[in-house]
Amino acid sequence: MSLEKYKFTEEHEWVLVEDDLATIGITEYATNELGEIVYVETPEINAAVNQSEEFGSVESVKSVSSLYSPVSGTVAEVNNELTETPELINESNYQNGWIIKVKLSDSIEVDELLTEQEYNNHLEALKNDDQEEEE
Repeated sequence: MSLEKYKFTEEHEWVLVEDDLATIGITEYATNELGEIVYVETPEINAAVNQSEEFGSVESVKSVSSLYSPVSGTVAEVNNELTETPELINESNYQNGWIIKVKLSDSIEVDELLTEQEYNNHLEALKNDDQEEEE
């Protein structure tokens, strides 16, 4: 699957912007690190979210991790399917496992996010850091 239309954060969130609506989820790397997701905490519809600020959390069998919004705006939609089946994030993180949709307040913020290649470079740097720590 091509992710060239997606943008990413260093905290492993992704965003797909269509018109002024940003769909937000977490990356495959994040789901692999977290393991099986058992609970997702999301904001209410119409709640304000701000770029780089916490908007919710995911709980896995391993830990609880905060979710940080890649963009600022107002929550337009929440993926209610995650209430009953949070494992959708593990199974289909870029399609059915999206978490929230945000009506953008500043589309310029999207340009500040990482491209697919920049995100892959970030992951490679993380992998190299981990290998150095193990030595």
